[in-house]
Amino acid sequence: MPILHQMQMSGNCYKVRLAAHQLGIALTLKDYGLMDGATRKPEFLKLNPNGRVPLLEFEDRRTLAESGAIIFHLSEGTRLQPASAWDRAQMLQWMFFEQYSHEPYIAVARFWLSYARPEELEKKRHLVPEWHSKGNAALAVMDGHLGTHDWFAGNACSIADIALYAYTHVAAEGGFELGDFPAVSAWISRVKAEPGHIPIEAR
Repeated sequence: MPILHQMQMSGNCYKVRLAAHQLGIALTLKDYGLMDGATRKPEFLKLNPNGRVPLLEFEDRRTLAESGAIIFHLSEGTRLQPASAWDRAQMLQWMFFEQYSHEPYIAVARFWLSYARPEELEKKRHLVPEWHSKGNAALAVMDGHLGTHDWFAGNACSIADIALYAYTHVAAEGGFELGDFPAVSAWISRVKAEPGHIPIEAR
């Protein structure tokens, strides 16, 4: 059984758990602490020199890092990837958007405002307005798309939706008001209703 090296609160790790659960792929979870430095120790760096989770370790000892790459690999040839080449390109477009325009602000605000030590947050407090401004801009782009589409690529839920859902649905923990984005809020409800859905707390 593949081993997912992960942190439970991480949206990036949740993407892998959610995609795997929707596809019926069993994973063994190996947890790392948020502040214990375990991913920087030599034994983990042998598996991923970048020192980050999620990391998926296969039975043959191959390893795959980066949440987008992992869920792309797990979902290849399944219902979580559209059939047409154009829709798959759209899927990747939104996954790149998530990593470049969404996650750096929405996920970062969530971490610092809900999980960081108070004394460390104070060092970053001056960045909060920028995180909120740019995060809200990303949510507005999503809301515009979802005003005329149910999903981000093709006519069904795909890994683009999983990638964007992971941090969006907990964006309130970073101080974002999802009620300002009605199409995003309706989409969150659709994702939650998908077969095999599990909440971020589930293992």
